[in-house]
Amino acid sequence: MSPTVKYTLARLGLFVVIFAVLLPVPMGLFLKLILAVAFSATVSWFFLRTWRDQMAQQLADTVDKRRADKAKLRSALAGDEEPPASVS
Repeated sequence: MSPTVKYTLARLGLFVVIFAVLLPVPMGLFLKLILAVAFSATVSWFFLRTWRDQMAQQLADTVDKRRADKAKLRSALAGDEEPPASVS
């Protein structure tokens, strides 16, 4: 499973669990939602660090690959590089 999917599902799961814990507390629904978002963000900051770092590394690798592909394409379009041989 992708680190991005794992991290996102974990964040969503934390939010749902914390919101479920806050349901019996007598306060407004909007306040419960805000508190659940705040608490889940704080908890995930500490406990989901590994998955967050893996996700960030995956995103950085993707950006680097796209930049390299873009530079290669620009170079090919500028005529600085031989075009790939066509397969017949």
